Amino acid sequence: MSSFYEIIELTNGDVALARADDENNEPLVTIRFSAESLAFLGEEKFMVAKAMIEAGMEAAGEIADQQAEAMLDELSEGVDEAEKLMLH
Repeated sequence: MSSFYEIIELTNGDVALARADDENNEPLVTIRFSAESLAFLGEEKFMVAKAMIEAGMEAAGEIADQQAEAMLDELSEGVDEAEKLMLH
């Protein structure tokens, strides 16, 4: 099951990533900009937040790929060991 995500503004002004189909709209990620940052960014805070979220999702994907590779390596090492013990 795939989910759709949306970037929303919370009542306190924070920017958040939430599942679009979540009735509670519980944020997965929340970004809070300082007053100084907001004065500089203005309405562009959403563009910056989007770039931050995209970078985070890319990093999380890379971590997941590395973990999957490590698991596959462990499995293949186990197969190699089992083949060594097998009599032919």
